[in-house]
Amino acid sequence: MTVRTRLSLDYVVESLPLAKPFRISGHVFTETPVVVATISDGDHAGRGEASGVYYLGDDVAAMRVAIDGVRDAIEAGVTREQLLQLLPAGGARNAIDCALWELEARRSGTPVWESAGVPQPCPLRTTFTLGADDPEVMAEGARSYAQALALKLKLTGDLDIDIARVQAVRAARPECWIGVDANQGFAIGDLDTLVAALVAANVQLLEQPLARGREADLDGYQCPIPLAADESALTLGDVEGLVGRFNVVNIKLDKCGGLTEGLAIARRARELGLGVMVGNMVGSSLAMGPAFVLGQLCDIVDLDGPIFLATDRIPSIRYEHGNAWCGEDVWGRTAL
Repeated sequence: MTVRTRLSLDYVVESLPLAKPFRISGHVFTETPVVVATISDGDHAGRGEASGVYYLGDDVAAMRVAIDGVRDAIEAGVTREQLLQLLPAGGARNAIDCALWELEARRSGTPVWESAGVPQPCPLRTTFTLGADDPEVMAEGARSYAQALALKLKLTGDLDIDIARVQAVRAARPECWIGVDANQGFAIGDLDTLVAALVAANVQLLEQPLARGREADLDGYQCPIPLAADESALTLGDVEGLVGRFNVVNIKLDKCGGLTEGLAIARRARELGLGVMVGNMVGSSLAMGPAFVLGQLCDIVDLDGPIFLATDRIPSIRYEHGNAWCGEDVWGRTAL
């Protein structure tokens, strides 16, 4: 008979101020509220940070209710596999799942990446994101990211100004890989005009142009640049429906509910011939640690969330020469 080790669960709510307001289609953010969960067996402890998913109403209040509702089951010694059934996808499960991964690493002495079956981590080229703003402001922002090898531009769905934004940034950084994130801002009738401008500017990714629920509008649409699904791909259950409509799936741990399901999405996407991207909902370096492990399996990496914070945690993810490096001292360390 297997005897489970009883665990203790604690969590805190924090508000992480942004260095300046950040604008995307339909939203302006000034802070990132997060839940940080800690799970301990008395000798070792693991941590996980989650921001939730704002457009699903998955906020701090909802995460607290979800965690409190399953506290007894978690403290009885839940496994990561059992957690998939215990909590739905979202921020609460992400925080608990990531805490369990780090706890397992500390108890076993085996690094998270090794237990997860991914290659030994190496630095990853990350995009650096430009919030939607006046075209010249975005161009200046692009120039200020002197080390960046890849940029991601937030658009708003205003076709003319979005095209001007893309053109201004491309003129400012002719050498960079550029992707754009429409955050559901467009309708199918806008795409021909938008895509023509993106192709002319050598943009190499168009993320989530249409609203979630409008995926069928892409049936038969031939896009000359890869289309990435973000809001259209929340969980593993969404992945098969992307085939023939999207080329890339953007995995965010807050959406899918943790590293466990994120790894499953990446592997299933590969089986279906889809490219894989890892993103973030903005958070501290603690939230980037598990995503960095997942990023070892990805074609495109967007792990720049901490650069938007007024203050990050220490130790923190490092950005050098356009790459991100998140060591085990940030998250996943096998011993204190």
